[in-house]
Amino acid sequence: MAEELQSGIIRISDDVVATIAGLAALETPGIAAMSGGISEGLAKRLSGKNAQKGVSVEVGQLEAAIDLRIIVKYGIPIQEVCRQLQENVREAVANMTGLNVVEVNIKVEGVAFKEEEMAAAEQEAPARLK
Repeated sequence: MAEELQSGIIRISDDVVATIAGLAALETPGIAAMSGGISEGLAKRLSGKNAQKGVSVEVGQLEAAIDLRIIVKYGIPIQEVCRQLQENVREAVANMTGLNVVEVNIKVEGVAFKEEEMAAAEQEAPARLK
């Protein structure tokens, strides 16, 4: 996004929009995790962009389109979770950037069971010193 004002131009990076969308997605009830490919996961781990895992964005002057790849929690209606996710991401990006979000596309790539969620949380949590 670029906006010309009397005092200069405001530009919002694709990475900023992707981070906002990723954080909004992770705050949505029923979402276990974001899903990224092996190469994407490695690249984002090395670059420190974990909040953007599973998020692709296209940002224009006034509009944005967002693609999300997610893993949902077992036992929760997928359609309801995805509708809520679309609404949360659209609202968060619009409120923080002023962009009109024209589409939020979701690809459900997996279902997480309780054991998988626990294992994923343990892997992401830093080791504690005793």
